[in-house]
Amino acid sequence: MSALIDAYDAALFDLDGVVYLGPVAVPGAVEGLASLRERGTRIGFVTNNAARAPQVVVDHLNELGIRAGLEDVVVSSQAGARLLAERVPAESRVLVVGTEALIEEVRRVGLTPVSSVEEPVAAVIQGYHPHLPWELINQAAYAIQAGAVWVATNLDSTRPTDLGLVPGAGAQIGALRNAVSVDPLVAGKPFTPLLTETVNRLAATHPLFVGDRIDTDIDGAAAVGMDSLLVLSGAHGKADAIAAVNRPTHIGWDLRALLAPAADVTVNGDSATCGQSSVSRATTGWQVSSGPGAESQLDALRAMLALAEPGSDVEEPGLAEALAVLDLVP
Repeated sequence: MSALIDAYDAALFDLDGVVYLGPVAVPGAVEGLASLRERGTRIGFVTNNAARAPQVVVDHLNELGIRAGLEDVVVSSQAGARLLAERVPAESRVLVVGTEALIEEVRRVGLTPVSSVEEPVAAVIQGYHPHLPWELINQAAYAIQAGAVWVATNLDSTRPTDLGLVPGAGAQIGALRNAVSVDPLVAGKPFTPLLTETVNRLAATHPLFVGDRIDTDIDGAAAVGMDSLLVLSGAHGKADAIAAVNRPTHIGWDLRALLAPAADVTVNGDSATCGQSSVSRATTGWQVSSGPGAESQLDALRAMLALAEPGSDVEEPGLAEALAVLDLVP
């Protein structure tokens, strides 16, 4: 049988939670990506994390045993800097609230990075900073209140690590948003600049995006009209998938789902079947019948997704109990 990836001409991957969790690879990622390379699949690595330079990302992937070059990696700092360059004159002073990696991308597009508003600035660009100096937030607030263009690389509220979830760029950007009266322009997922740039780089006509978050990855794919695969190896799980307005096209444990046949879900009125699992919905509640093993549990979730309305309330009586039956990540 053909593999899921055979229906697409390229695969785009989020990194945190899909390919790696901090310093370690997601189980199966190294082998799965190697198999995709052997098949000749065009691959792009797409990350909202603006704290690291593209070469650092490439080096990290290579250290994990994943073949990648600079041409394969697109980060939100690159898309954010280009977004700025389209809106302010060349050599404009830009206050950078982020790491050296973001500062370098601002330089690359012909703008002048600064760290204070002692002299007027044309713009502020903000990305994740693991050691954020609070004075930079103050300086950015002064600049935005004075009329500076504000660009955010991404709005991810959390970051998955090997130890658990931690606050992400969105938490830092939210602190600044509390002090100003405008929203930033955003380059990263779910906004379109980052994914559009990656698709153009790969010259793909029918790509698939693989991610672990609904609010950035799946929503981002939907924003550019791209099919998606939600993997359960990172931030989001069964309840997030059911509650999503933009549903993933496919769902799998990890990126190795690309190498397996696409799941076949059959809907008949108020019931759905997938593999050995079936789900039915009635006025009295939901009924879930799952075969043995983890894959059958995942098939049951696939069937539920086919029946439940997008944006479903996961606390709905009956639905919450049905979800609890599934031994999957929350």
